[in-house]
Amino acid sequence: MNWDLALKEFISIWVVVDPFGTIPVFIAVTVGMSAAHQRLIALKAVLIASLILLFFIVAGQALIEALDIHLEAFQIAGGIVLFLFATTMIFGDGKPETEQKQFDGNTNHLAVFPLAVPSLASPGAMLAVVMLTDNHRYSLQEQFVTAGVMLTVMACSLGLLLLAPPIQRLIGNAGASIISRVMGLILASVAVDNILRAVTSYFKLN
Repeated sequence: MNWDLALKEFISIWVVVDPFGTIPVFIAVTVGMSAAHQRLIALKAVLIASLILLFFIVAGQALIEALDIHLEAFQIAGGIVLFLFATTMIFGDGKPETEQKQFDGNTNHLAVFPLAVPSLASPGAMLAVVMLTDNHRYSLQEQFVTAGVMLTVMACSLGLLLLAPPIQRLIGNAGASIISRVMGLILASVAVDNILRAVTSYFKLN
């Protein structure tokens, strides 16, 4: 097992999932609920987000090939989207503020929206797992490792959501926003690296 690759993938997926940024969102949409209900919603949200990302790990490559899209083009487009996503994390409203505004107050589906999507399984996370399981660059064993890394990040996210009340008291909304912006800067670096690799690969093949 390539531990360096696994660590890089863990950081990449952690950044796009941003579990710390989800904590204030979780607290805001579950306020007034019993502890048992909060735990159930956290578990449902993480499970749904994990299934969504697993779907993109399994079927993402097939969708690209069915559309006859050059892999380098997808990598460059994905890198650009990830970069733009990162800039919103850095310069826009923090993740907690943005997703609290999107919440419509309906508790019946809040495990799906805004917690599972777009808070945990964000568009950036979907793109990231597709790019990290490219059949042309990674073996089946490495793709299983990526799936395991993603599930590990989700397990950590569940743990953080279950510990949300004391963590929120510790870091506050301001602390969560700062963490999200730092994660955005790291994500921007990852996105640029993906673009440079794709451009290099394209010119080598052509």
